[in-house]
Parts: sequence; C-alpha cells; structure tokens
Amino acid sequence: MTIMTGDYQERRGKIESYFDRTALEAWARLTSDAPVGRIRATVRAGRDRMRDTLLAWLPQDLSGARLLDAGCGTGALSVEAALRGADVVGVDISPSLVDIARVRGAEVAPQGKLTFLSGDMLDPSLGEFDYVVAMDSLIHYDCGDVVGSLAQLGARTRHGMLFTFAPWTPLLGLAHSAGRFFPRSDRAPAIEPVAEPRLRRLISAHSELRGWQTRGCQRISQGFYTSQAMELIANPTRRRFSP
Repeated sequence: MTIMTGDYQERRGKIESYFDRTALEAWARLTSDAPVGRIRATVRAGRDRMRDTLLAWLPQDLSGARLLDAGCGTGALSVEAALRGADVVGVDISPSLVDIARVRGAEVAPQGKLTFLSGDMLDPSLGEFDYVVAMDSLIHYDCGDVVGSLAQLGARTRHGMLFTFAPWTPLLGLAHSAGRFFPRSDRAPAIEPVAEPRLRRLISAHSELRGWQTRGCQRISQGFYTSQAMELIANPTRRRFSP
C-alpha cells in the first residue's frame, strides 16, 4: 500500500481550512447560476467544459455502477452521474461544501442514488467502485502524491479512473514560483503544476498501477481556468490489490 507523504497530509489540512472557511461563499456562488465577475465567469465556464469532458468519458448508461466523486465540492458531477443511473458516493474534505451538495442533490437527483460524505477521498472504508472521478481535487498536490493517490484509489476501482491535474506551462510555472513570495495567510493553497511526461512515467513505473493504461487526455483552457484531464483504464486481467 502506498503511504502518502507528510506534505500530502499538511496540504490536505490547508485545503480543508481554505474551502471550509475562507472561500466557502465564493465557491458556493461560483458553482451556482448566480452572477459572477468576468474572471470567475471564465473559471465557471472552464469547469463546466471540464465536467462535460469527464462525463463524456463515462458510459452514458451507468445503471448498476458504483461511482466515487473524489473531491465532489458542491456536487454537480455527482448529480449528473446519478441521473445516468449510477450509485454515487461524493466525498469532499470540506463539510460545508458537502452540506451544499446534499441540499442541491436532493432537489434533482433520484432518491437513493446519492450519498455525500465529508472526509478523505482515499479512505478505504468508502469501499469499491466501478469508476472514480477526481475533478480538480488533486491539483494541489505534487506529482508523486498525485500518483500515490491514484494507486490507492486504483486498488478499489474496477474499470476506470478519471482525474485532472494542473499542466505545467511556462506561465503557470512562473505564477507558481511568484506565489511563494506572498505570506501564506494571503493566498489559497498553491496549485502544483505537473509535467505530463513525468506524470505518465511515474504512473507506468508504479508497481500498484500495473494493469492500468492511459487512454483519454484533454486540456481545457478558458480564461483563468486551465486544467488537464486524464483517463486511466483497467485491464480486466490485472492483479487486484487489497485496500
């Protein structure tokens, strides 16, 4: 079993504090239909395109499938998957975001198809899944911890893992470096740029990800939003690892 680094645990705590306190109101507004400013409008549009991309990689009919929305936020992707017939577990580090997801999900999703929980998306007690989707929930972790997270999730996933990462570009790399000069109290948890070739190498080399192969890969850039989706597909004959 892959052991996550101390940096992962420290970063996880900062993300919880940020989304559960500092950014709660802004995030709730961003993920709703409420009017937002020009910059946040581009982020909203980019996130909508990314969510549509990930959903397009999933089967149209998810009846009988169990899906983990890892880092579900306010639950938009969870709801769409439930409407396709999946039994969805949405988990997020922020209890306040989960509360919003429960309210919104209850309004539109079929009864019994959605379960929202606050906690660690890597918790083995969540059980096994046919599909895992992690949209913009791994972008705050370095490349090694991204792959370590995928290894833990892959041990309990039958068919596919869909996730996003922050693709390294010269501009994003510069912004990431510049952000380190600001006091920690004045900034959100940093996004960690990841170089796609290195990510692919680490996935291929990880012993617990043998039997998984990359298929889809799509970058979404819209205004102030840039994220890249990757799809990992399981070989049905691969060795299964215990949680």
